Amino acid sequence: MQKTVAKNIRFDGVGLHSGAPVRMVVSPAPVNSGITFIRSDVEADASDTRDAVIPARWDVVVPSQLCTLIRNEDGVELSTIEHIMAALAGCGVVNAIVSVSGPEVPILDGSAAPFVDGILAAGLETQGGALRALKILKPVEVKTDTATARLEPADTMEIDFHIDFSDKAIGVQDKHLKMSNGAFVRELSDCRTFCRKADVDYMRENGLALGGTFENAVVVDDAEVLSPGGLRRADEPVRHKMLDALGDLFLAGAPILGRYVGDKSGHAVTNQLLRALFATPGAWAYVTVDGATAARLPGAGVSHADLAACA
Repeated sequence: MQKTVAKNIRFDGVGLHSGAPVRMVVSPAPVNSGITFIRSDVEADASDTRDAVIPARWDVVVPSQLCTLIRNEDGVELSTIEHIMAALAGCGVVNAIVSVSGPEVPILDGSAAPFVDGILAAGLETQGGALRALKILKPVEVKTDTATARLEPADTMEIDFHIDFSDKAIGVQDKHLKMSNGAFVRELSDCRTFCRKADVDYMRENGLALGGTFENAVVVDDAEVLSPGGLRRADEPVRHKMLDALGDLFLAGAPILGRYVGDKSGHAVTNQLLRALFATPGAWAYVTVDGATAARLPGAGVSHADLAACA
């Protein structure tokens, strides 16, 4: 069965790159409508005749630095959608309207946990429509000079990730998880975005990351973690990369039954992978989800207790 949120959920914060205040409201949506974003500031401006609606879909993603950016045919954009997309996917929400009062989703604490907390506190509503999933039928892979991403057949949603950073505080990290039985909420949702201090300095000099702080990102300087309290988990960076991947993969428009393998990949490479998948005949199929399959999807049986388990 499909699910939406039971009532409106409001989040207030700042945009990571602009530093500007932003309000986001996640609202219930009808069956078979999927995830839709609305720029509420554009919608409220009578002098702006552009369409304020942007579908959460792989083919409206445009190149961007350090985040996932979507743009509709009228040029209306929204960035940094990956964490709320991961939260929706991880909670099993397939229909929702997400209204945002500016060009960026609020960064909050740099993880998906505040979004998950809000969604689970509001509750989920089961809808009448049959749920469909995107089943991977044969491997599809994309490579760049520095990264590789692959989707291959599996009975559930799995993520396998490898990162390798010169900074000793991160280094080489590997993680594999099946995304069923609340694993996303327990294992990944609280893991924050991360960067090197040199990157922060560069971004600030170029007018980026104006809303970034040591509290909403893990900032490292070689062997030192500069953020107060240090890492939430010893392998928080690779877990956050898995969080990002789940959010970006949900732009396929349905939960995925398949294994994602990322080797130093990021937002752009994951989007390239989705584009390659949909361009490859016989590599995928939509399937109607039965009870046994539903139990293997990310949002199956998720509760607030799963979130508390990662605290």
